[in-house]
Amino acid sequence: MKTFIVPTDFSETSKNAARFAAQVAAQLPDASIILYNVFDKIETGGSDGSTYENNHEARKKIMETALESVKRDMLAIAPNISVTIQAEEDGSFINSLERLARSQKADMIIMGITGATRLEQIFIGSNALTMVNKNICPVMIVPPDAQFTGIKNVAFTSDFKEVAKTTPVKPIQAVLNIFNPTVHVVNVDSEHYVEVTEEYKAEKAVLEEILKDHKREYYFIRLFDFVEAINQFATDNSIDMILTVPKSHSFLGGLFTSSSTKKLAYHSHVPVIAVHE
Repeated sequence: MKTFIVPTDFSETSKNAARFAAQVAAQLPDASIILYNVFDKIETGGSDGSTYENNHEARKKIMETALESVKRDMLAIAPNISVTIQAEEDGSFINSLERLARSQKADMIIMGITGATRLEQIFIGSNALTMVNKNICPVMIVPPDAQFTGIKNVAFTSDFKEVAKTTPVKPIQAVLNIFNPTVHVVNVDSEHYVEVTEEYKAEKAVLEEILKDHKREYYFIRLFDFVEAINQFATDNSIDMILTVPKSHSFLGGLFTSSSTKKLAYHSHVPVIAVHE
């Protein structure tokens, strides 16, 4: 059984991520989704605590009703999937999501850009990347206007450096086994010229072993702007998903900080799955 956790704050981006997750789950024979909301604690109430307790229960019911509405939308496009809802009061979204992911042994967290206001441009860096850095399970980040058309072609970014040391083999294989796509291994380097050196052949051999169960192709792109290169590659090659391993100065690090990344995150149709090294 594959377990996907889909956090939602009821923003349009998170609802779109939930619909995307539903369509992903519909492609699998053994997938279940936990639709999850964390609402903030409000420290109010009378001296006996009764007002606070009533307020807590009332707010929880409101959140559960809202979760049921999102669940209905998911089932409308994927009627046969398994979806459970869970609302929890906590002061920390990240800590709550981490606990749930660990307790449920989640196979993946699928999330959109959190935050129902303009502050979502801040939260895309804090929440999504923080969950990636927790290294609990792969995190799929779904752009606001992503439309599911299947996951047939995956771009896997690699710098072809210390592949054996820096590549989390089991999580990557687990992700690829879910979708069984063609894997397009992409290297972007502003100073790279393609030449078959012994170092290149050794690193490629490691990747070949990791990806041996999947059809794969290799590409080298000489461009200065990594995000621009990957975005254009995704468009040109009908890429359905980008798989990346965050490192310092890597694609995902840039993905959440640069102005070009905001453009990619808010306008790309391609979700990103991050698997921590």
